[in-house]
Amino acid sequence: MFNFIRKQFIDVIQWESPDEATLVWRFPVADQEIQNGASLTVREAQMALFVDEGKAADAFTPGRYTLTTQTLPVLTNLKNWDKFFQSPFKSDVYFFNTRQQLGRRWGTAQPVTVRDAEFGVVQLRAFGMFAYRISDPVAFFKEVSGVVEHYSGEQLEAQLKNIAMTQLAAAFGTSGIPFLDMAANQVLLSQTMTERLRPEFAKLGVALENFTVESVTLPEAVQKALDSRMSMGIVGDLGKYTQFQTAQAIPLAAQNEGGIAGIGAGLGVGAGIGQAMAGAMAGMMQPQAATQPAPAAEDPQAKLAKLKTLLDNGLISQEDYDTAKNEVLKQLIG
Repeated sequence: MFNFIRKQFIDVIQWESPDEATLVWRFPVADQEIQNGASLTVREAQMALFVDEGKAADAFTPGRYTLTTQTLPVLTNLKNWDKFFQSPFKSDVYFFNTRQQLGRRWGTAQPVTVRDAEFGVVQLRAFGMFAYRISDPVAFFKEVSGVVEHYSGEQLEAQLKNIAMTQLAAAFGTSGIPFLDMAANQVLLSQTMTERLRPEFAKLGVALENFTVESVTLPEAVQKALDSRMSMGIVGDLGKYTQFQTAQAIPLAAQNEGGIAGIGAGLGVGAGIGQAMAGAMAGMMQPQAATQPAPAAEDPQAKLAKLKTLLDNGLISQEDYDTAKNEVLKQLIG
């Protein structure tokens, strides 16, 4: 009979085999009572909290304690005990896993819309990792877990990630860092996010150990536009590049039916192509003229033959041909 009665009282309170995924675990008191003078063992990376009728009372850090009115001052006050209280009592006891929760991944489920200095309004995605731990069991009990048998890290992290996404949008919007510079400023962005999130996490009784931004990406359409812009940067001076391309096109144009006029019509640029080719040829010939000696005078008969070829191919008009021919003849006759 004595053994039966004694089994109704709890002498040792501890969390022997904590589950890594569990952050909060309620000690199974059920209909039993805690013996006055019982032993409470709180291991490293744990904290314990006594709760009376849903109200947080005394919290204990790692160590071994003998439960008396002296070690339970808040609970003593809630239950209106005096210092000579000796009888068993009932109270919920919650253990908190304070081990650092490492390698927790976060990411934007939906793109974050921000205003960028170079691209205007864009939608960004970001990914990274963070680590946290329960630092204040009283605040965590009041703000997060409440009266439950157990509370998991998965439940908490969903809430923490929502807070992070809200602060991420604010950080993007106020950073003033163009997207092109964000890759080089991920460390600074990580520090900014850590500073923003720590007070928000602390309100929940959680300490943010670190928060890292691993990547910031653009939507596919914007990324393609950025790739095109980068390609143009690699090309360099667009004017010189156009001159080079135009000069390369001259031999091909002469081989096509209709000559340069046909190519000009096909490209829809009309007389403008002639100006572009003339500018291209002038730009290419100027450096050569500055570094090479002037060529010898061309044979007048050869000039006349070239002029006749240009006339026959429709590259110059009859009037241009007659004028140029007269100039050559003047040089030949004297």
